[in-house]
Amino acid sequence: MLAVLLLFVAIGSMTIGAIQMSWSEVIAALFGVSDKVQWVWVVQEIRLPRLMLGLLVGAGLAVAGAAMQGLFRNPLADPGLVGVSTGAALAAVTVIVLGSSFLSGWTAMMGYYALPFAAFLGGLAVTWLIYHVASRHGRTDVSLMLLAGIAINAIAGAATGVLTYYASDEALRSLTFWTMGSLASATWLDVALAAVPIGLAVLLLPYFARVLNALLMGERVGEHIGFNIKFAKRGVITLTALSVGAAVAVSGVIGFVGLVAPHLVRLLLGPDHRWLLPGSALMGAILVVVSDSIARVIVAPAELPIGLVMAAIGGPFFLWLLLNRRNRVGF
Repeated sequence: MLAVLLLFVAIGSMTIGAIQMSWSEVIAALFGVSDKVQWVWVVQEIRLPRLMLGLLVGAGLAVAGAAMQGLFRNPLADPGLVGVSTGAALAAVTVIVLGSSFLSGWTAMMGYYALPFAAFLGGLAVTWLIYHVASRHGRTDVSLMLLAGIAINAIAGAATGVLTYYASDEALRSLTFWTMGSLASATWLDVALAAVPIGLAVLLLPYFARVLNALLMGERVGEHIGFNIKFAKRGVITLTALSVGAAVAVSGVIGFVGLVAPHLVRLLLGPDHRWLLPGSALMGAILVVVSDSIARVIVAPAELPIGLVMAAIGGPFFLWLLLNRRNRVGF
């Protein structure tokens, strides 16, 4: 059902833009059989890479959020809320601002991959830090996790502010992209860059589904069952950082996808990670593509950053989750 819905959402998003097209015209241009050469170019070189990048970013953020919630054993974990996205974005912003000065050696060595690899390292460092701060004796303190996320977001925000102060005019325009999130400048090169790391995360994280199911009962129970918990934790953290870092590197910070998508899938399919992880990837792709379509329409002919649209959706959803949690514990 989610796959079919995603297909309709994807085709529908390609009809939206400065040139309005019907579904049949989009499909004809997609396969290069349209008699209007301009429409073929618009669909294949502008709208299709934007759609593909939205699918990848949504799937990567959502599957990372579902894996983090299983690892931390808490449904409120999200790459944006606990600072993973912000850490990845700070590393990317550092490369943007200092890539031609202090980090010139790094950019010369890594070339085009300097920025996405830095985003991956930033996401990985924050994920490990959050896990070690919030976990003790096999248990995860949710309040510590959220407070640590707030602290990391504040530190990253301050560091980004300092970098903004020293940034050039050209770098400032790029910083705006990173802080708000956007798919407007999507190219096939961006799609190729994000496809491998996010594809690895989407394909390999379901391999840890049974371990994540066992972790719901605690790490000791998982070890007694026979799972290699240390290997699983390292694998989940690395793949999560890889996915989030790649998503941030090509689209900037888009929050709440990793929070909203897994919860919607739980309502449909239940908490079993064997279904939750692939289902979250599909739901995340749907959310990002729909949000991108709204961003292009709501203030047309201008365009809102997609991060603002997802914040408008995810913020109330997060408050609803907190209210439900409060009612369950009897406050």
